[in-house]
Amino acid sequence: MKNDLISIIVPVYNAEKFISDTINSIKKQTYKNWELILVDDCSIDNSVRIIKEFIKNDNRIKLFQQNKNNGVATTRNKGIEVATGKYLCFIDADDLWNPDKLNKQVNFMKQNNCAFSFTGYEFTNKDGIPNGKKVFIPNQINYKQALKNTTIWTSTVMFDLTKLSKKDITMPNVKSEDTATWWKILKKTDYAYGLNEILSYYRRSPNTLSANKLTAIKRIWHLYRNIEHLNIFYSSYNFCFYAINALKRRI
Repeated sequence: MKNDLISIIVPVYNAEKFISDTINSIKKQTYKNWELILVDDCSIDNSVRIIKEFIKNDNRIKLFQQNKNNGVATTRNKGIEVATGKYLCFIDADDLWNPDKLNKQVNFMKQNNCAFSFTGYEFTNKDGIPNGKKVFIPNQINYKQALKNTTIWTSTVMFDLTKLSKKDITMPNVKSEDTATWWKILKKTDYAYGLNEILSYYRRSPNTLSANKLTAIKRIWHLYRNIEHLNIFYSSYNFCFYAINALKRRI
């Protein structure tokens, strides 16, 4: 594990329209001690070719290619497996970061001596232009609070791998695997700490998974009942708060 190195994991699947923007937002980080691990899940577009062009000029960028299409959880888990940094974070292949994201967040992790942190974020249109819809976050959140509020977004998280193991952050192969993972980690760490600054940008388009509200509802209910094994009454209680908080983030 390399001192203060940040491993950044990006699952890639047919991301040719956006992957250059995402990689460039990482290359523009004021914090320079990072490795970028891109795991391609058998893309059939030009994603791999584009990534290989970046690799020619920056040895911090690494590409791993899956032998078959396995889905986003398995793809992220491959990145976790090969990561060598003290800190680990994710960014999706169509999202963007503020140039100070890594610098501010790693300092925040040190100041708070925390294992798990996340930041605020802002939605953008399909062209990556911020639309003014910002999501501000609590200073900290525990497991029971996270059941009611899925405010932790994947492209904002950071973990300290001296406090958590790779097994702790390995994602289950279920729908909404990221939310299930945060809940799993919070059972061990007690709290995730929020850096309430807009440091990440969530590209919203009609084709993103989260755009389908009915699908999202089914997934969160499945997590309550079949992954967390909550009874129907406690599931319903948490779901009411989840729905209200989700609506607030999107209107």
